[in-house]
Amino acid sequence: MNPDTSQTPPSPASLRVTDFLDHDSTEVGAFVAAALSPGSDTPIRRAVDLYYGVRDGIRYEVYGVDLSREGLRASSVVSSGSGMCLHKSVLYAACLRRVGVPSRLVLTDVRNHLSSPRLRSLVGGDVFHQHCLTALHLQGRWLTVTPVFNRVLCALYKMRSLEFDGTADSVHHPYHGGEGGGMEFLRTHGTFEDLPYAMVLQDLREAHPGLLPGTGDAVAPGSLADEADAPGPRP
Repeated sequence: MNPDTSQTPPSPASLRVTDFLDHDSTEVGAFVAAALSPGSDTPIRRAVDLYYGVRDGIRYEVYGVDLSREGLRASSVVSSGSGMCLHKSVLYAACLRRVGVPSRLVLTDVRNHLSSPRLRSLVGGDVFHQHCLTALHLQGRWLTVTPVFNRVLCALYKMRSLEFDGTADSVHHPYHGGEGGGMEFLRTHGTFEDLPYAMVLQDLREAHPGLLPGTGDAVAPGSLADEADAPGPRP
């Protein structure tokens, strides 16, 4: 299935500053300025530049990530330089709004293939709840994209990077070199103008108690890159 992106036309809420999409912050402004290429003067070009800025400029990591309210703000993601799908999609949505492109967050449950035996043990399998993507409005329609798995990590896990050209969805991540299929979307929770923090954290705690033990907001330390020699199951 494809993640369901709302067809509701963009509204002022799709551009506003929010608690998590704090695109008026100095940190997000500096990140956007650095990511945009010279002559990036169209919404599509800006959206593409920012996609690659987030995909490869923010390292994808699950271990040790801060899932507190502060840790999930776009400005904090810039400062930390790393994060999981929630962090990176929040940042991309904020960057898009900074340059006038309407954006939303899409929350899904997926069958995850970029994982290691240890991560699957913490998650409790290969199904991961609250996988976050970004919806953006370009040329009169919504697209859904995944600015999540950076190029270096994909290479370590023998996967092709997920590309975006500004004209089509970019969500079905190929397995190792494209053999097999894409990420399997199992459920769509909806599209949101801001991160529904309480809902996300409650579901993560219930679905993956090993990932967030106790009442803390941080995942256990570790490194996906270091565990790349033991990749997840293949189809």
